[in-house]
Amino acid sequence: MSTEPDFVGEHDIDQTTLDIVESTLANTRYEMDRVVETTAISPVIREQSDQFPMMADRKGRMIMGQFGSAIEDIIANAPFDWDDLNDGDVIATNDPYMCEGAISHTPDVLLLRPIFYEGDLVGFSSQWGNLMDVGGKTPGSIPIDASTIFEEGVRLPPTKLYRGGVFDEGLLETFKHNTRLPAHAEADIKALAAGTATAEARIQELCARFGKDTYLEACDAILNRTREGVTRLIRDLLPEGETFVFEDFADDDGRGNGPIKLHMELYREGDELFIDWTGTDEQVPGTVNFLLNENMFKMFVGVFLIMAFDPQLTFNDGFYDRINVEIPEGTVLKPEFPAALGNRLTLMARHFDILQAVFSDALGEQFSVAGSYGTSPNLVYAGTDSEGNDFQLLEILYGGIPARPGGDGLDGHSWWPLFKTVPVEYQEAYYPLTVEEYSARADTGGAGQFRGGHGVRKVYTFEEDGAITFQDDRAVTYPYGVDGGSHAQPSRKRLLRTDGTEEELPSKVENVPVRAGDRLVFETAGGGGLRDPLERDPDLVAREVERGLISADAAREEYGVAVGDGAAVADETESLRARLRGEREELPGFDFGPLPDEETLAEQIAEERRAFDARRE
Repeated sequence: MSTEPDFVGEHDIDQTTLDIVESTLANTRYEMDRVVETTAISPVIREQSDQFPMMADRKGRMIMGQFGSAIEDIIANAPFDWDDLNDGDVIATNDPYMCEGAISHTPDVLLLRPIFYEGDLVGFSSQWGNLMDVGGKTPGSIPIDASTIFEEGVRLPPTKLYRGGVFDEGLLETFKHNTRLPAHAEADIKALAAGTATAEARIQELCARFGKDTYLEACDAILNRTREGVTRLIRDLLPEGETFVFEDFADDDGRGNGPIKLHMELYREGDELFIDWTGTDEQVPGTVNFLLNENMFKMFVGVFLIMAFDPQLTFNDGFYDRINVEIPEGTVLKPEFPAALGNRLTLMARHFDILQAVFSDALGEQFSVAGSYGTSPNLVYAGTDSEGNDFQLLEILYGGIPARPGGDGLDGHSWWPLFKTVPVEYQEAYYPLTVEEYSARADTGGAGQFRGGHGVRKVYTFEEDGAITFQDDRAVTYPYGVDGGSHAQPSRKRLLRTDGTEEELPSKVENVPVRAGDRLVFETAGGGGLRDPLERDPDLVAREVERGLISADAAREEYGVAVGDGAAVADETESLRARLRGEREELPGFDFGPLPDEETLAEQIAEERRAFDARRE
C-alpha cells in the first residue's frame, strides 16, 4: 500500500482564505495561458492554444494545472539539485526521456521557474508549448519514418535558460540554430517564460497578502481536499473484488507495423485503484511510441472521475497515492531510449479511449462513454515559394468526440477542451494555400440514442510547390460504439492532382511532394455512438437531416426515422422502427466495426504500406 503523504490531516487555515487562494491560482492558470497566447507568434500556440500551464508547491507537487508535475524527474536529470535553485532561475527542456514523458515529443518545450518569497522557496510554475519546429529530418519535427529520437530534432536536457534572472543568449542561439523557424522558436520560448513569470507574480502576491506560512498551508490543504474527494469517488463508485479489462488497437506506426494493442486492467482494493498495462504490445520501430509518465496517467484517471462526478474538485497531485500504476518497460507506453516518439498522440488518445471503456464497464451503463476519433491529427505543409521565401504550416485538426450519457458527442472537436481551430482567414493570409471546404462529415459519428460526434472534412488547395507530412489514425480500425450504439466511420486522405489523377494516402505520410494546384482532402474519423439508435428522438434526427449532418438514408436505415418536409413522419417511423427491431440481432455491448482478425489486419496494414512506398519510388 502507498505511504500517506505529508499534507494529509487537519489544516490550520480558515475556509475563506483557502477558497481565495485556490480561486486565485485557478484564475492564474488562465492568465498564464493568455499571456503566452498574446506573446507567442506560432499559430499552433497563438491560435490553437497548444500550451499547458502548471503551478506546484515547494516540493514540486502540482497544485493547479492540466498535466501534472514532473519537477522531481526534471531536477533528477539536471546537472544541479534542489539546493542549486535560485530566485530568477528558469529551467528549460524538451527531452521526453529527461522528464519521464511529462512532455512527450521534442517539439514540446517546457520551462520551469522556482518561485521564492523572502528568500525561501515557496513553489514552482511551469509552462510548456508545442513549437513549430525543432529541427530533425522533416519540417515540423514530427517525422513518420524515423526510427530513433535522434531524427526528431534538437534535444535540450534540463538546463538553466535564466540564471538568477540573467538570460542565456548563447543557449537560445544554439537552440535556434537547429530549427527551421528560429524567429518562431525565440518568440515562443520567451512567451513561455513570460507565462511562468505571471504565476510567480501572483503567488508572491498571495504570500504578501496572507503571509508565506499561510500560503504554504493553503497548498497542503488544497492537495488534501482533492485527495479526500477522489478517495470518496473511488470508494463510492467502483466495486471491490472484481477486475475490469479492456483492449483496443491503434492502426499502425506509419511504417507498416500494426495493429498496435493496448491492454488495461483495473481493480479496487479499499480506497486505492490498481491499474496494469501488462499485455500491451512492445514498442514499435516507428514514431507512435508514447512514453507515458505514470504521474501524468494518474492525473488522467483523476480527471475522468472529477469531471464526471465532482467537477468542483481541483485537478492536482494530491490523490496520486490512491492510484497504483504498472506500465511494463519496453512497451509502446514505456519505450526504451532512443525510441522515436514524435507521433505519440495516437497512443495518447487511444489510451484515453481504453481508460473510458474500463470505467464504462466498472461504473455501469449510466456512465458509459464510446470511442473517439483516435489521435490529434496534424498536417505540415512546407516549401519555398516562387519569390524564394520559405514557408512552413503546422496545423492540428480534430474529429468526433464520443457520445456520453445524456448527450451527443461534439462534432470536429479537440480532445483538449481549451484547444481552438486556426481561423481559415489566418491560414490563407500567411500561407500559400486556399481552404476550399471545412465542414462536419455527415454520417461519420456512430449512430445511437446519443450520436457520436462527426469527423471533419478539410480541403486544401496548395498554391506553391512543396511537401506535406501528416499523421492521423482510425483509418483501418473504428471508434467503437457502446451499449448498443454503433461504431463511427474511419478517417480518409486523398490527394487530387492537377492532372486529374487521384491518390489514396495512408493515415501517416512523410514529405509527399505536392505541386501548385494540387488539392488534399483531409477527413478525420467520427466518435462512437451510445445506446440504441432506435431510441433517438425522431424530431432530432429530422432536424439533423435538414442541417446536412445525417443523410436521409442513414435516418431510415440506422435510426428508423422517415423524414418528409423537414420533419419526422410519425406513422411511417413507428412501423419502420418495429421492422428494424424485429430483423436485427441482439445489440452488442461494444461495436468495434467490421474488423478482420488481428493477423489478417496486420497483413493488410503491411501490404498497404508496401504499396504506398512503391508508388513513392
